[in-house]
Amino acid sequence: PFVNLQRFLSGWGWPVPALYQFSPEAGLLLMEDFGDVTLEAWLAGRTEDEIFRIYARAIDLLVQLQIEGTSCLTPDCWASGERFTEGLFRWELEHFYEYGVVARYGAAEPGDEAIIHACFDEIARRLATLPQVLVHRDYHSRNLMVDGSRLGVIDFQDALLGPRHYDLASLLKDSYVSLSERLIDPLIEHYLEAWAAAGGQTRDDDPAIFRETFDLVSIQRNLKAAGRFDYIDLVKKNPKFLASIPHTLENVRCNLARHPWLAPLQEALGRKMPALRAS
Repeated sequence: PFVNLQRFLSGWGWPVPALYQFSPEAGLLLMEDFGDVTLEAWLAGRTEDEIFRIYARAIDLLVQLQIEGTSCLTPDCWASGERFTEGLFRWELEHFYEYGVVARYGAAEPGDEAIIHACFDEIARRLATLPQVLVHRDYHSRNLMVDGSRLGVIDFQDALLGPRHYDLASLLKDSYVSLSERLIDPLIEHYLEAWAAAGGQTRDDDPAIFRETFDLVSIQRNLKAAGRFDYIDLVKKNPKFLASIPHTLENVRCNLARHPWLAPLQEALGRKMPALRAS
């Protein structure tokens, strides 16, 4: 998948590392070096104006992926045969419940567990109805490299088709970087303007509708990430992502609080997880 997607993405000009040599027999790739500075590292000590400008550039690249990349898809591209389905969204949420809740705190009471599963079903159902574009699937500050004046993108081997909100949520509701709403709101506005300028059209271009869907995707994405971090610790015996769980759950808590229909989910999860309780 990595080689297939590298050839596809570089073929129409997306800034992924060049592939110079590939030896399947040896299992070796000789690739372009994008340096050592991730976007996460670059942000240290930067002003809000500088942060806004570099995130706007990352959003412009994302819009290019979603519109130009989607239009270039052919059946021989790995991502064209993979997509977010209701079942996949649901599995990722259940993965969080299994490892982020049950394995850490024990199972919820039967009534709360029923609420959690019902809300997960509804979230997965809503997300599965959204139009789909090409999605990087892990588009965040540790997979964007600042190489001089260039932004480069790595870790794209899990690309698939999914909602256009997904990568934007990964970027702006990152597990590793905390952006204030003072920046997130204008960056979402920048995304919508860039999307429209590139010729994109969907039924949720209204900013209020888009923001509601963005929040819902963010909740699903962050819950999945938190569950995955616990899984990597508990099963893979690698604790390096545990430090990112509190911020990831704070993203979830804030987004749950924005939508009254999700209050039962927040209350049910909050009875097991203090980090998700409404303030």
